[in-house]
Amino acid sequence: MNDIRIDLSDEFDRNFERQAFFSEVWQRRKSPTRPGGSILVDTGRLRQSISSRTTENSITFFTNEPYAAIHNDGGEIRVTAKMKRFFWHKYYEATGSFGRKKNGERRKDKRTTQLSTEAEFWKFMALMKVGRTITIPRRRFLGTSPEVEQTVREIIEENITEYFNVEFEIRRK
Repeated sequence: MNDIRIDLSDEFDRNFERQAFFSEVWQRRKSPTRPGGSILVDTGRLRQSISSRTTENSITFFTNEPYAAIHNDGGEIRVTAKMKRFFWHKYYEATGSFGRKKNGERRKDKRTTQLSTEAEFWKFMALMKVGRTITIPRRRFLGTSPEVEQTVREIIEENITEYFNVEFEIRRK
């Protein structure tokens, strides 16, 4: 059981590097807030929060992060007034960072252009009506799949083969 737990823990962690659940590629982000960045990895809390619990005949993988389920399963969330305040805060944060010339105009450099795109995104989010839904696509990082079953099967076969080889060597002596 411990061999299975360790190997599957590594595979689930590699899903974040692959940006896919084994062969099921995660949908790209529409938000320009972290262009080129990893999907589902901002601070790394979600990735680091994956734990496992082993009993005599089972292994359970889980995370205590409250937002993990919506990312793993997908779904919809409703815009609240608190979310709108957060979006406005992010908008003002993005617009305050613009590079400016001495006469007050925005610079035309790459960073300012990127911030402008980010500011537009946050403004779009802030202008959403309370009660509107935002669809979060399914980006599985934990669960069962043919790849998980194959890994478990290989580990079991390897351990059984190793056990019988040891038994055979002991009986030969």
